[in-house]
Amino acid sequence: MDSTSLELEILRATPADVGSMAPLFDAYRQFYKKVSDEEAARRFLFARLSKVESALFYARLNERHVGFVHLYPVFSSLSLSRQWILSDLYVLAGARRQGVGRALMEHARRFAAETQGDRLMLETGVDNHTAQQLYESLGWKREQEFYTYYLPVSG
Repeated sequence: MDSTSLELEILRATPADVGSMAPLFDAYRQFYKKVSDEEAARRFLFARLSKVESALFYARLNERHVGFVHLYPVFSSLSLSRQWILSDLYVLAGARRQGVGRALMEHARRFAAETQGDRLMLETGVDNHTAQQLYESLGWKREQEFYTYYLPVSG
């Protein structure tokens, strides 16, 4: 293990962490071409964390917040089990290629297992080849049986 990975911590965010997480979450949204709105990001995260509607883990490297993984629980009627949607994964550009994303993904896998989840699920852009390589290197399998559909219900 190199010295960088020894300084990497993965911590679970609480409502008290929202102030330090909001800029990182806003940067993630901007990465996906959303308009910057740090205050809206702060409100969104606070609502999710204070209502325990999600699990947010952040990576701290040399005392600096450099990435996060955000999970939402769902339940499967077919498998009669909890499952987790890995909704968001983000690492700041300057912290990429240092094992941060891999560490966050592995932490998410362990958390899902510890909470009796039987699977993690995620979606990524068809052009996000870097992320696809990471996921596949960690044993994730691309869905081949089902199509994903969505229906806008507002605005």
